[in-house]
Amino acid sequence: MTAPSAILNKAITDFLQTTSQDDNWDLKPSADKWSKKEIIGHLIDSAQINLQRFVRCTYEENFKLVYDQNKYVSVQHYQDVAIKELLDLWILLNRQIIRVWENYPADRLTTRCDNSKLEPNLQTVEWLANDYVEHLVHHLRTI
Repeated sequence: MTAPSAILNKAITDFLQTTSQDDNWDLKPSADKWSKKEIIGHLIDSAQINLQRFVRCTYEENFKLVYDQNKYVSVQHYQDVAIKELLDLWILLNRQIIRVWENYPADRLTTRCDNSKLEPNLQTVEWLANDYVEHLVHHLRTI
C-alpha cells in the first residue's frame, strides 16, 4: 500500500511544519465542538482503532470493530493533556500504521471488516486505508 503510506507520511510532515505548539490548542469554538487538542485526540483514537483493523485483517476477516468518537474523546480527557504528548502519540501511531501498510501482505488487501455502527458494512483493507487518510487530512485542515 505505497500510495496511502506516502500520502499519510506527507500529511504528517506538512502538518508538523505548519503547526506550532504555541497555537491555542485549548480553545473550544463552542461547548459542543472539539478543541484542537480534542481533534488530535480523536485522530489518536482513529489511529488506534484503524491500526487494529489493519493488523487483524492480516489473519481474520468479517469482524466488527467500531467506536463512539464522542465518548472516546470525552473519557480520555484530551483537553487536559499537554499538546506535545498528544502530538508525540499521534505521530508514533501513524508511523506504525505506515510500517504495517508498507509490509502488508498483498493477498490480504481485499480482506474485509465491518466498520459500521448499525447495518453491516464490510470494507476492504484498501478502502479502509484510503478512507483513513482522507479522514485524517480532513481533520488536519480544520486545525
